[in-house]
Amino acid sequence: MTKNTGDKRVIGVIPARWASTRLPGKPLVMIAGKPMIQRVAEQVVQAESLDTVLVATDDQRIADAVDSFQIPGVKAVMTRADHPSGTDRIAEAVANEPCDVLINIQGDEPLMEPDLINRLAAVMADGNWDMATAAAPIKNEADLKNPAVVKAVFGRDGQALYFSRSVIPHVRDAGTDAAGAHWRHIGIYAYRRNYLLRLVAEPPCQLENLEKLEQLRALYIGCRMNVLPVDDIGTGVDTPEDILKVEAILNGRKFR
Repeated sequence: MTKNTGDKRVIGVIPARWASTRLPGKPLVMIAGKPMIQRVAEQVVQAESLDTVLVATDDQRIADAVDSFQIPGVKAVMTRADHPSGTDRIAEAVANEPCDVLINIQGDEPLMEPDLINRLAAVMADGNWDMATAAAPIKNEADLKNPAVVKAVFGRDGQALYFSRSVIPHVRDAGTDAAGAHWRHIGIYAYRRNYLLRLVAEPPCQLENLEKLEQLRALYIGCRMNVLPVDDIGTGVDTPEDILKVEAILNGRKFR
């Protein structure tokens, strides 16, 4: 990693739980000859903005595997098994880690683009933001109506206005041009360290409990959250079929 964000210390954190309803032991499932967490870490460590990368896990098997990869700049950190969310897990992981900004990267994104991490770090170099995340255009009706696809609405300066599983904005009048109005939230977050610690100390708010979206707690307490527009939604791994999809992409583009 070659640092390019001035005197700000920026770290990447990859939460990696063993438990998964659809794919138990997901971080260690093999994808084109490598455990998934290794592929994620190898991608993340290419981001020039990061000083170091932590894999925050609750399972010794994952920690041992990460250590065995011997990827320069990557280390495993053990965390409690009873965290209610990945946000709480990364907060524990960085509690004693000196940093100004941390970027929470999902552990099931083996094709994570280092450039997205760098772009989020650049946004956070601007002291106006407490957090930053990303969103991509919704391109089909099925995704628009799918409650598993979280919708994001943000202002002209990038400030997040709301996130919902419902269709937002709602188009009241049929025939109204809604091109470019609907965005899909991408689950990657950058936090100012002190803001993250404040956030996890806050109890869940009603909006969060209703929608089951943690980011609504941040908005509820007044977070300045930037939503970075991107083109690609990424390729997450939740099922065995997703593994085959990622392997096909890797083989097609001769990924290392």
